[in-house]
Amino acid sequence: MQDWSKDYMFGYQFLNGCNPVMIRKCMAIPVKFPVTHEMVEGFLKKGVTLQEELMAGNIFIVDYEILNGVPASSDQVFLTAPICLLYKNRFDQIVPIAIQLSQNPGGKSPIFLPSDNEYDWMLAKMWVKSADFIVHQLVTHLLKTHLISEVFEMAMHRQLPAVHPVYKLLKPHVRFTIAINAVAREKLISDDGIISKISSLTGDGIAEVIKSGMETLTYKSLCFPEDIEARGMKDAPKYYYRDDGMKIWDAIHNFVSAVVKIYYESDETVQRDMEIQRFVQDVSFGMNNSDKFPESLKTREELVKYLTVVIFTASAQHAAVNFGQFDWYGWIPNSPTTMRKPHPEQKARVDMDYIMESLPDLGRSSLAIGTAWTLSQFQNNELYLGMYPEMCFIEQPVKEAIKTFCKELDEVTNIIKRRNEGLAFDYCYLSPDKIPNSVAI
Repeated sequence: MQDWSKDYMFGYQFLNGCNPVMIRKCMAIPVKFPVTHEMVEGFLKKGVTLQEELMAGNIFIVDYEILNGVPASSDQVFLTAPICLLYKNRFDQIVPIAIQLSQNPGGKSPIFLPSDNEYDWMLAKMWVKSADFIVHQLVTHLLKTHLISEVFEMAMHRQLPAVHPVYKLLKPHVRFTIAINAVAREKLISDDGIISKISSLTGDGIAEVIKSGMETLTYKSLCFPEDIEARGMKDAPKYYYRDDGMKIWDAIHNFVSAVVKIYYESDETVQRDMEIQRFVQDVSFGMNNSDKFPESLKTREELVKYLTVVIFTASAQHAAVNFGQFDWYGWIPNSPTTMRKPHPEQKARVDMDYIMESLPDLGRSSLAIGTAWTLSQFQNNELYLGMYPEMCFIEQPVKEAIKTFCKELDEVTNIIKRRNEGLAFDYCYLSPDKIPNSVAI
């Protein structure tokens, strides 16, 4: 609440907040976002041009094009599709240096800058965070963890018998997922659900955003290291989501590899397992995006990677984008769930009264805060990553692999705890002792 309006805190959240997957390195300014060197010169290192900073990898971008053209639910709330340019400054902070509140540049869509008056700049950042809230909830959180995990679970139940080792491996990681998603469909994303009540979207608008998110979804984007690479974020400073996520990915990959090698002596064994092949085909069908998901697996390594994606998505990825919601959404000005005034089409036309009238009203704010708090809570008797009390496996080598997995997770937990001791803000969403096994809330 003290630092929410500062540029460094605004930028920090794209790295380590609720939605740390939108930011990407920018190597060329998009035509639709005509930022010039003259506009941002005062915010860059002295004597360095914008083009030089682009080539050096110090410029980042967040683009909410997915919201372009989505209608607002009424004439009393508003929605737009902003673009934000960010810069890695000399303090290794990621800070905003330019914001455009639409996808269409021109006289009615000025580019807001940190040098504008404080109300213009504050409101522009609020509009970005309001768009981020919607994309986070519907795409990053709901679609890419909850709904995807349900596809994996449905395919598992349909194609794998309960005695299959992969069924036993995945079972703890789909616990309660179908149940919680049924509640989400009824309470959160229905026509009169919570999202419609607190945001600018109707049920149809919600469906449109999710459908657009689905069109961009690929198997590769679910592979954590490949997604980091594709967004150019391997070297971004203080990106704890990446640092901790890579450790968890590696731990899960090592564990799955050990289990797969116990049951599959060769690549040919994988190819001959028709139950696994049908499982993969069913997932591809369920994603309704078959050209972007594998339809078969030919090697043990492909199987290991595939099962790592399933487990990581349901456990670590969900934890990373779910359990920080009250931390970041509990203070409404930091992430307004909707905006009640149109976005400014000219500079120097807004004041604090306009900003207050733009923010969600008391009813929407209260419902949003209550929802964020509820979704950020752990379940009673939560089962965290590496906890398998049912112990579906009876083979001793698998039991040993689980022990090794738990030991590696403990080491990661300790590394994160030591790192956090030196931070002003703890990043603990990907600490293994705070990662539930499955999408269960």
